[in-house]
Amino acid sequence: MIKIKTAEEIQLMREAGEILAGVLDRLGEALAPGMSTMEINDLGEELIRKAGAIPSFLDYEGYPASICVSVNEEVVHGIPAEDRIIEEGDIVSLDAGVIWKGYQSDAARSFGIGKMNPKLTELMDVTRESFFAGIKMAKSGNYLHDISNAISDHIRPYGFGIVKQLTGHGIGKDMHEDPIIPNYRKLSRGPLLKPGMTLAIEPMVNLGTWKVGILEDGWTIVTLDGKPSAHYENTVLITEGEPEILSLTDQKAE
Repeated sequence: MIKIKTAEEIQLMREAGEILAGVLDRLGEALAPGMSTMEINDLGEELIRKAGAIPSFLDYEGYPASICVSVNEEVVHGIPAEDRIIEEGDIVSLDAGVIWKGYQSDAARSFGIGKMNPKLTELMDVTRESFFAGIKMAKSGNYLHDISNAISDHIRPYGFGIVKQLTGHGIGKDMHEDPIIPNYRKLSRGPLLKPGMTLAIEPMVNLGTWKVGILEDGWTIVTLDGKPSAHYENTVLITEGEPEILSLTDQKAE
């Protein structure tokens, strides 16, 4: 069942999103060659706690860190480590969540480190653009899979692989709520979108195959062909009019 949030709940999620957006902006500014992925995690946790929030990923179903730091072929859920060093030309995807007064926000960004291969820059750009293509359909009266189809239709002409095993999701008091939000085209319409729904929309797009696997750590999802991946996510509110992105600072908005 998809939960409809009250005005009070929406305000708390708006505040949670503002905190998270600021954290991801700061982490993006800090990323540099020579940093370890653990340094990024530690800075992210420090920023979240300084804001008075709780890192929602830490110990979630056993995940051992506060920030998912995924590099190159790691699609999502990368575990930070002291010996995992970021290099020039890497794609680094940061996925993070916060709990603020009992309510969650979830967002992700992919960053290019230094001078990038143009194809990898295109991959990140298309992934981000696909999110905004999707939320153009995130309006009351439309259907959930209108979002999925718009995301897919934006990506497909570029020949990139759209990850199918991982999806977006509802969010609120719990990190993962109904509904599941695919990033690939669906024949069914899915649920009717209504004001007060809060959704974490998150295209994950691979340079090569859409197929992914999981490492022995039980968490890190990687592309099966070893080619890079990009990830972009925000928490979105369905309103009576245009959707509201809850986890994006104004200066970063489209």
